[in-house]
Amino acid sequence: MNTPHLHGPIAVIGAGTMGIGIAQVAAQAGHSVLLFDSNSEAVSQALDNLRTRLHQRVAAGKAEASATETLLQRITQANSLHALAPCGLVIEAIIEQLAAKQDLFQQLESICSQQTLFASNTSSLSITAIARVLSAPQRMAGLHFFNPAPLMKLVEIVQGLETSPQTVTTLKTLVTGWKKQAVICRSTPGFIVNRIARPFYAEALRALEEQVATPATLDAILKESGGFAMGPLQLMDLIGHDINYTVTESLFHAFHGDPRFQPSLLQKELVDADHLGRKRGRGFYVYDIKGNGGKKESQPQPKIAPKHTKTPKQPMRIKATGNWVALPHLVALLQQYGIIFEENKNDRFHSPTLQLDDILLILTKGRTCAQIADEVRAPVVQFDLSVNHQSASIITLSAACQNTPQQTAKVIGFLQSLGKQVILLPDYPALLTMRTVAMLCNEALDAFNKGIANVEDIDLAMCHGVNYPIGPLAWGKQLGWKHILSTLENLQKFYGEPRYRPTPLLRQLAAGHTQLPFLQPQKRKKGDDHAK
Repeated sequence: MNTPHLHGPIAVIGAGTMGIGIAQVAAQAGHSVLLFDSNSEAVSQALDNLRTRLHQRVAAGKAEASATETLLQRITQANSLHALAPCGLVIEAIIEQLAAKQDLFQQLESICSQQTLFASNTSSLSITAIARVLSAPQRMAGLHFFNPAPLMKLVEIVQGLETSPQTVTTLKTLVTGWKKQAVICRSTPGFIVNRIARPFYAEALRALEEQVATPATLDAILKESGGFAMGPLQLMDLIGHDINYTVTESLFHAFHGDPRFQPSLLQKELVDADHLGRKRGRGFYVYDIKGNGGKKESQPQPKIAPKHTKTPKQPMRIKATGNWVALPHLVALLQQYGIIFEENKNDRFHSPTLQLDDILLILTKGRTCAQIADEVRAPVVQFDLSVNHQSASIITLSAACQNTPQQTAKVIGFLQSLGKQVILLPDYPALLTMRTVAMLCNEALDAFNKGIANVEDIDLAMCHGVNYPIGPLAWGKQLGWKHILSTLENLQKFYGEPRYRPTPLLRQLAAGHTQLPFLQPQKRKKGDDHAK
């Protein structure tokens, strides 16, 4: 390979799932790879498993036999660390223990040339701390791949305090040549993805703790309406609750007990019971781990509102007011049914609002329906955010306790007439997708404001690393920073917790005192989402 400033083979240390995956990626890109593990049998087993998997792809017609053999021949077992001396890059994927990594790189520095670059695949440890034992810490960086490395496109290039710009540039060129999406970030707890993604899990866990709905219903809301690739509870089952909980706990401690990262007692109980998800056959769902490929034994269904078949005696009077700029897909859907949108500068809500006879249907901003109904002296139903209300199969609602059953049923029937399934939640502030997206936006803004990564890389990371339907910063801009700010302020007031405190940058954006340097909005690409 003719990668600038990188000569010789690439070494991968650690023959576990990540190590062999990274070795496969490098070999597939044409590099000679030396694979080392302190347990030589682990290397032999990893290579045997890789050979079996790749030959199965050939047998299935998904790969060419000659290219597969060439790839396998590029990976060679190294019998000692000294065999890695000629390598231009050493990537470490061993146990997540700081002392073990420091000791390894100290040994490598005495073996390899001064031009060799060092990289750690750590997902939780500080690159700055790992590199501090080196006499040349400027050649040390993080290369955080996502599992499974051959399939997942994202690689976080993590810059420690001493990492040189040249090291970062060389690694970005290398990773891009591997047809991966490289993003650059500072060494900080969770880097980009594992930090910003916490609310995706945390808000679903809180809703489950507060008995808002079943796991299947919560997952359906965020997947079918929110547009996320998987529901958060389903994804935690896939990742493993031991891993997901440990990452959350490590971030909580790393940020000195910040409530934004507080672990869930409900998830801790699953870990204590060894209900770790798919790999144990039980988590939020039950799986057949013996004979059915790890698929769920039972398929619990979300709780969908029953179909309303009663025909109204007379057509409803429908009026649309408020600012609908953030919901163009819903506007298009409603216009198909002849609903006219009125501009009302004196509208008290400003949020997108439909008036169905005497009932108000409002996009949630984090207040309860009961609070609003008390103020306006009218029946109130709120609807949740969706990435695309027009194509989504589900719309999520909550209703004021002051409503009569007939009034709430009228709204449900109207939405069903638009071809939508309806999930009716209790009067839960900001429902589920809205509060989740607001928290994701807030965390992404905090990361940008503190110089962790630039705007484009943050959105790229969340789209390619965990398959979000749209980058959180682009989504926040589309929805409107004032709406995000109001949602978080209302949640903070409702719970009385600093967990929902808005970041200072959000307040500035909402006030129009600054703008983000937006490039192109990032949207989800085809892939997997196995992030922790």
